[in-house]
Amino acid sequence: MKLNLQKPLIIFDLETTGLDLVKDRIIQISYIKLFPDGREQRVNELVNPEKKIPGEVQTLTGITNDMVKDKPTFKQIAQRLCNEFTGCDFAGYNSNHFDVPLLAEEFLRAGIDFDFSKCRLIDAQTIYHKMERRNLAAAYKFYCGRNMEDDFEAHRADQDTEATYRVLMGELDMYTEERQKELGEDPEGRVLTNDMQALADFSRQNNNVDFAGRIVWGEKKDKYGTPMKDAQGNPIPIEVFNFGKHRGVPVADVLRIDPGYYSWILGGDFTYNTKQVLTRIRLREAAKQRT
Repeated sequence: MKLNLQKPLIIFDLETTGLDLVKDRIIQISYIKLFPDGREQRVNELVNPEKKIPGEVQTLTGITNDMVKDKPTFKQIAQRLCNEFTGCDFAGYNSNHFDVPLLAEEFLRAGIDFDFSKCRLIDAQTIYHKMERRNLAAAYKFYCGRNMEDDFEAHRADQDTEATYRVLMGELDMYTEERQKELGEDPEGRVLTNDMQALADFSRQNNNVDFAGRIVWGEKKDKYGTPMKDAQGNPIPIEVFNFGKHRGVPVADVLRIDPGYYSWILGGDFTYNTKQVLTRIRLREAAKQRT
């Protein structure tokens, strides 16, 4: 099956020094850029994280400190990646939970404001978990009919990227209405649409505004606490804090009644993305007051 693309799709995977969005860094980035006309572009490169790679990560990935010491830093390749990624959608395996948030952090650390909110984010793991609930190796076995260890070297971004691409294609092949009927399955609820917006919607698992979930979407309420509706009868979404003393309070209200909270977050140990999202809301609300 050929992917139904309206714009390029970046299927990517990262290897990193760890799992902390604030402290850890990328050591390998690999991606396949798929174009609507069927062209495919593959890129795989090691990145100098400007810090030591922990021993367990070296063992897991096979990427050593010596292998990355003479490689470019993320800051040195950030603008090129930004140019390559602008106007694209993104797909990965567990990417909405880790790879996209960490990539966003690396861009911001490099001084580049890459706005992932304008991209469709498709997570093959979320699709798989909603359909079958297993890990990448099991997904590869299930959708591709082969053992992943027979085809790939484990825990390398380029290898996992190729596997993810094949899994995503296998998912679309598996969950057509015709295929489900052939398997004797009830197609209701087990059909995927070959459309990037539909896949991105299906990949979404939370109502986060920022990647870390410090700010989430809530429902706008009137002064009596009653949820408000738009002209079509749908709840009106509004950003609310999801932690601390202002949990559940609209961000715009906190910025107005407790302006020091904004400064506290900007100076605190929060992700750059959280600070970026909060700043955008602050600028938006300030613009409203001027009009």
